Amino acid sequence: MAAHFGRRLRKGAATTAVAAAAVAALSASQAPGATGDDHGRQATAGASAPVPDPTGDDATGNSPYYTDLPPLNSPNPSPSPSAGTPVAQGAAEAGIPATVLDAYKKAEAELRASKPGCNLPWQLLAAIGKVESGQARGGEVDASGTTLRPILGPVLDGNGFALIKDTDHGAYDGNAQYDQAVGPMQFIPSTWAWAGRDGNGDGKKDPNNIYDAALAAGHYLCRGDRDLSQAADLHSAILGYNNSQDYLNTVLSWMEYYSKGTYSVPDGTGAAPGHRSDDGTPRTTPASPAEPANPHQGEPGSKDQGGRPSPSPTPSKPGGGQDGGDPAPRPPGTPDPTTPTPTDTVDHLENAGTATAGLTATAGDAFTGTISTRAETKAGAAVAKVRIRFTISGDTDATFTGGEDVATVATDSKGVAKAPALQAGEKTGDFKVTATVVGRSLKGVDYQATVTERSADTLTAATNGDTTLTCTPGGAFADQVQLKATYKGAVADKVAATATLIKSATDATENDKGPYFKDATTGKAVRTLTGLKTDAKGLLTLPKLYADDTTGTFLLRVTTPGGGTLTVQLTVAADGTATASPSPSPSASAGS
Repeated sequence: MAAHFGRRLRKGAATTAVAAAAVAALSASQAPGATGDDHGRQATAGASAPVPDPTGDDATGNSPYYTDLPPLNSPNPSPSPSAGTPVAQGAAEAGIPATVLDAYKKAEAELRASKPGCNLPWQLLAAIGKVESGQARGGEVDASGTTLRPILGPVLDGNGFALIKDTDHGAYDGNAQYDQAVGPMQFIPSTWAWAGRDGNGDGKKDPNNIYDAALAAGHYLCRGDRDLSQAADLHSAILGYNNSQDYLNTVLSWMEYYSKGTYSVPDGTGAAPGHRSDDGTPRTTPASPAEPANPHQGEPGSKDQGGRPSPSPTPSKPGGGQDGGDPAPRPPGTPDPTTPTPTDTVDHLENAGTATAGLTATAGDAFTGTISTRAETKAGAAVAKVRIRFTISGDTDATFTGGEDVATVATDSKGVAKAPALQAGEKTGDFKVTATVVGRSLKGVDYQATVTERSADTLTAATNGDTTLTCTPGGAFADQVQLKATYKGAVADKVAATATLIKSATDATENDKGPYFKDATTGKAVRTLTGLKTDAKGLLTLPKLYADDTTGTFLLRVTTPGGGTLTVQLTVAADGTATASPSPSPSASAGS
């Protein structure tokens, strides 16, 4: 079905007025959290001025975007107009292709579960999707959400745009010389490398899939401790996506518009924008070798990926000129792609003060040390404004703050990039963090780190140790033993523990007679239990104890990493009584 193109030109005072009005409306209504659905806490008035993302790792490489603004009139959803009836402009713009809208809402739901404090509204994803790709070209996606044709941004060769040399060997954008933004949410390959997500459960992270791209965009916007119901965090997140005040105003305008009402339309029938931030001057982009974006691109009268006429039947040279002609002039202030970039001047990376012995943290805790890398020239001079990628590898679930295992940070004026704080997971063991230069094949720097077990240095009986338990040989103890674990006086939660029926105070080998636990599956006698863990209050309740036909006094010992030990004395009497009491240094041995 042919797409319905709703192209409108709003420039000069009209553009500024509409954007200003939208932003003012957002501020007045505290709209970052005030949408048609409940998105949690509302924003507070008087937020600080927006600032760009501090990591220097923008999503799009500041690629051009669509500048069309929403209609002045509020949307009036009309999902089922009668056949032949023209659809009002406001209603057409409020319609979002069904699969695309579903991807935004699913991403919001996943972020509500995984990062509830972020308060991500799907209307923000819809606004970004609108200005980045016109909602995947009006919903030109298949049933799984993958675009029918690749959506590629301009070549980031410094000729009118940012200069970002190839970082993915053309894997995502089909360009092995320079990077291009890819897919409906327009991620550059170096950002997708760590931000990419599998949103449709097919086992792949594909920037050309709207489910994957929308979920990745949600996680990208929710990095760190951002709360998008707060205006300052919302603005910072949007500017991190594309560092432009006009971009911020345009996204806020569409977010406000969608928050007032929208509905789904069939895939392929969404309204497509027509004007870009580069004044509508399109640039031909090399298509992926596997699937060209437009097999007729470059032919007279053909159109590029955004539905605009191709400017020339002749492909551009990397420098921007035509074959046999002079290079196209660069706008003032744009970099010369033939001039070495800061990244080109880097000769090696050095450890910038991280402990050589490695970093250590207990499971579940934050690492106190930081990882810093310095980019240097061959002469040892610092190189600023170079993107350093930090990658976690190893058999643990440690992450950077925000749950990522890859982070990209720009070096400062001293050539130093500091990785985000490390957070230990529950899996113990060694792992490493490798620092590399984005866009170069230089040797990286490895940093070692270790996640150790949670510890308890003290175990105490949480129940009255003098309680008399009644049982006969061959019976069961009436009550269960409960312990409390602490470490340096504080509650020790999720600490592993081992409980063993031992032979004597001086012989900690397992006893082969007397009290026992039952295997949960087979019901057979078990006298050593592993895999036990204290709860959030540091408490551990042992399974029920049973007695065989042997009478006498027996010992149960519980130990934890960190030195916590408690020995419980058990007595099985022929007269039908049994006792269990803590015995810090018992001298009794197992009876017979």
